Amino acid sequence: MNLFSLSNPTPTFNPPIAPLHPTKSSLIIRKSVSGFFNVPKWVSNLRNPVFDSKFNLGYLNWGKRVSKSCFNLRNGGGLVKVSCGGLESKNEEDVFYMRKCIELAKQAIGCTSPNPMVGCIVVKDGKVVGQGFHPKAGQPHAEVFALRDAGEQAEGATAYVTLEPCNHYGRTPPCSEALIKAKVKKVVVGMVDPNPIVSSRGINKLQEAGIEVVVGVEEDSCKKLNEAFIYKMLSGKPFVTLRYSISMNAVLLDQLGEKVMECGGYYSQLLQEYDAVIHAPTEMIQDSSFLASQEPNARQPLHVFIAKDPDSLYQNLNLPVEADFKAIIFSDKEATQGLEMSQKGIETVVMNDISLDAILEYCSRQGICNVLVDFRGKKLDVLEEILGEGFSTNLVQKVVVEVLPIWAGNETGLSSSKMTSLSESKRLKNLLTKITHGSVLLEGYL
Repeated sequence: MNLFSLSNPTPTFNPPIAPLHPTKSSLIIRKSVSGFFNVPKWVSNLRNPVFDSKFNLGYLNWGKRVSKSCFNLRNGGGLVKVSCGGLESKNEEDVFYMRKCIELAKQAIGCTSPNPMVGCIVVKDGKVVGQGFHPKAGQPHAEVFALRDAGEQAEGATAYVTLEPCNHYGRTPPCSEALIKAKVKKVVVGMVDPNPIVSSRGINKLQEAGIEVVVGVEEDSCKKLNEAFIYKMLSGKPFVTLRYSISMNAVLLDQLGEKVMECGGYYSQLLQEYDAVIHAPTEMIQDSSFLASQEPNARQPLHVFIAKDPDSLYQNLNLPVEADFKAIIFSDKEATQGLEMSQKGIETVVMNDISLDAILEYCSRQGICNVLVDFRGKKLDVLEEILGEGFSTNLVQKVVVEVLPIWAGNETGLSSSKMTSLSESKRLKNLLTKITHGSVLLEGYL
């Protein structure tokens, strides 16, 4: 998921559609979380466009109209690629509604692990007649909510969905069967599901039932939406992001920028987005409290610590009783207060050899899809050591850097680390920048 395009409306399973008809002048520029952008020219040329103003627009992409059994999944750069010999399609209407599906799916940010975020919209005669998203694991999928919302109007309609409909029985029945039963005429799919249980089977099932299927519409955006889910499906490990703050003169800082912990701030959004956060133990001892996401209805992440003395760390942790906070302490020795700690939601895990790989393996077994390593604190020796191992074994996929408007001097809150253990140079890809409250955010992929 893109840090700079997080969307956090109040979650509802099926928010009402308001059939708005904006004028051409009102469509030229809109503002999203990530800033201002131009609306594609084709929108203003549509005859009586019907859409909900809360959905953001972006840039056009290409889709592919596919024939049966033309899918070829291959792992490239941690993402699923679809090789298809079908006809290419530039259906701008498909692109438009797929973007709405993506924004709908984002209403469940941080709530669906280990499942992906999925949005679905049902369109008939140019109007949205049903919509829904997957709220959390164990709940019905997006297609089910959208079809319920559409009712009888789903017959002969087009269903748009960000991820291939499933075709197997898990916690919920197959979505492919629900779409067939509803008698939809066409299904537009953002991307093929990387899950080997699903991969192309749902699409084949729909085609066998005589339903037209288009796949690959806004595929890159759909992959970005579920980058952690895709990575875990392909690698078996959680998606890892390193976050840290530096000054204008490139000194590592033990602080965050202004207002980043307020609702809508990037750090608050990160805490909402990630399933777990790995901290340096001294960070929480100094703060004597847990930082929490301030986003509406946010599910708080699991807080992870590495400590040689778990009892000492426990004595300095201020765990709120009223909130849904949980923590794990990884240590090489048993905690003498283990029972008391477990009663307060703090788990201790003893490992002879603590490494990032071992921690991620444990987190993966807990259903965790993504992990944020927050490189912040006065003494970062242990965290720096496991990060060095993580970089050398390609366990870190993404880096987020906050550049504060500070020229660091001796009086500034500095970190003792200079990341000297990260000896191998790596070039980052797909760089993005954003200015927020005087700080500059940089995001890139390894």
